[in-house]
Amino acid sequence: HEKIQGLPFGSCLPISDGPFHNSTGIPFFYMTAKEPVVADLMKNPMASLMLPESEGEFCRKNIVDPEDPRCVRLTLTGRMIAVSPEEVEFAKQAMFSRHPGMRKWPRQYEWFFMKMRIEHIWLQKWYGGVSNISREEYFKAVPRKA
Repeated sequence: HEKIQGLPFGSCLPISDGPFHNSTGIPFFYMTAKEPVVADLMKNPMASLMLPESEGEFCRKNIVDPEDPRCVRLTLTGRMIAVSPEEVEFAKQAMFSRHPGMRKWPRQYEWFFMKMRIEHIWLQKWYGGVSNISREEYFKAVPRKA
């Protein structure tokens, strides 16, 4: 896209951190080289991912917009890498179990799997500053049952 060449390009992408009942905390993505964000990642693989707590206790009980600063937000930053051949089957299960419609996406787009190698984790719980979360603490967390 010549009008924005050299500028970072954000995108809204479906993600999964594993199949149901096997969350890993590692974000997986189903990507195509036709997506402008992939061209950016090939030049600089560093990315950030912000996840709002849309189903959190406070936001749900008080009918507050998930983008409201009072709702918890988790921001992950790290290096985006192609999933290794040994991990492709897990990535398929992760993505297709949570987004079944992806199985039917047009093949001519040459889809492939990427994941984020998380380097930094920030948690914002209210207005103002953020808390740094260690990788060890992040990966020790047990997902809440839906």
